[in-house]
Amino acid sequence: MTLPRAEEVDIALLLEGTYPYVSGGVSSWVHQIIQAFADYRFGLVFIGGQPEEYDEMRYELPPQVVHLECHFVHANHGQPSIESIEGDPKLIQFIEELHNGLRAPETCPEGMQLTQHMMTLLTKDPHRLQEQFLYSETAWTYLCDVYRKHCTDPSFVDYFWTVRKMHEPLWMLGKVAANLIPAKIYHTVSTGYAGFLGALLQQRTGRPLILSEHGIYTKERRIDLFQMSSFKDNRTQLEKRSEHLGYFQQLWIRFFEVLGRLCYDAADPIISLYEVNRQRQIHDGAEESRTLTIPNGIHIERFQALRSRRPTHPPPVLCLIGRVVPIKDVKTFIRAMRTVVNRMPSAEGWIAGPEDEDQEYVQDCRNLTESLGLSNHVKFLGFQKVDEILPRIGLLILSSISEALPLVVLEGFAAGIPAVTTDVGACRQLIEGEGLADDVAGSAGAVVSMANPTALAEAALILLSNEQRWQASQRAGIERVETFYTQQQMIEQYQSIYTKAFDSWQVSALNSEKS
Repeated sequence: MTLPRAEEVDIALLLEGTYPYVSGGVSSWVHQIIQAFADYRFGLVFIGGQPEEYDEMRYELPPQVVHLECHFVHANHGQPSIESIEGDPKLIQFIEELHNGLRAPETCPEGMQLTQHMMTLLTKDPHRLQEQFLYSETAWTYLCDVYRKHCTDPSFVDYFWTVRKMHEPLWMLGKVAANLIPAKIYHTVSTGYAGFLGALLQQRTGRPLILSEHGIYTKERRIDLFQMSSFKDNRTQLEKRSEHLGYFQQLWIRFFEVLGRLCYDAADPIISLYEVNRQRQIHDGAEESRTLTIPNGIHIERFQALRSRRPTHPPPVLCLIGRVVPIKDVKTFIRAMRTVVNRMPSAEGWIAGPEDEDQEYVQDCRNLTESLGLSNHVKFLGFQKVDEILPRIGLLILSSISEALPLVVLEGFAAGIPAVTTDVGACRQLIEGEGLADDVAGSAGAVVSMANPTALAEAALILLSNEQRWQASQRAGIERVETFYTQQQMIEQYQSIYTKAFDSWQVSALNSEKS
């Protein structure tokens, strides 16, 4: 497929592991934003891991998307020819000062100047930096010294290749930033690699950078790293504790924390979906005066029309709508269904979401379903259009171990469906109205603790077996979403932000012409 190309755009969206190749909450939000601003010309910069992880697009690109380019941080980018490079002692000294400052920023008052110089080098001459790091004797000596001083794992080989793997995406993103088509403003939908690219672009061009952080990227990577078993860990059994991450996992976490701080330093505004995440951003280094919250909003009328298609009584169908991946904790939902079916034999549990992201986890979920004797009650439906599935279910289930402000819960509310969720992200705010001024809607379902199938099952049974309570929850969800979470409210706030950013770009452009 030929990707759209343009010479320049109004807004460059920086997208890591999401739209248009991955479906889900964040991608739906991106599509929603693009569709709402038909007068802007959008360029998309998609950043993924390996090319083979992504096949066809999951969304049809709106006509205002005039440019799309894809970059893969862990692909084989090719490396400079292997040859001995004369080391640059000044450059290595700068790198040492930079890493010392990043390792302990409270002891390095000149840290901002060091990081700005680093980003300038990455966009001006990433090839030279790469050569120096890979092949100079001074870089080798520095790497050995850092290993001896800081590495708590005995394997130098593992350390060496881990550090190389960390740096490769930075060189690649430096080249992307140096060659990206002109944009008036940049908008990144996460920190991480996309946010770092945004920081590089802001540093190189002086153009405004907007950050919309749905989930806290560093928190989500910490969860991913904790669950991963592929990391080499050369500690003995006596040295390990189950709650502690290994050295290399900690190294990756610190790496993503640094990328996050660099993005926070460059972005204005820094947007979160709800107050708890805004406070987390401030804790992680975001300047409070540049932070604000804009909750997700949905097209109420679209889902309002689904209410007339619902049966008069709540159907005994519990549905988890989302990707079948560990962070959604689908296994807890399956285990909860064993209790539900024991007490309500007609009940069904539907799992409606893509199954192509983690095949091993999908198979584990299917095996668990079979082992619990639930093959006739738990159905794996794959990706489904929410408009078709929402009128047929009685309860929306969200068993995740991490979320931000899930769109699917808002969509369920608007369609007249109460929800049972885990106590993650903004779910308590959505279900109970916690923290919302002037909210008197009442409970729109139930909130339970994570990884607790018994609590999840009990909450679901209470709602499904008590029609009055279910209807009260239905009314509460409808009232809350129509009052606080409309698409119009969200788009108006983003229009204000885009307008301010374009004004800033125009002032910058005029100043450049005068100089």
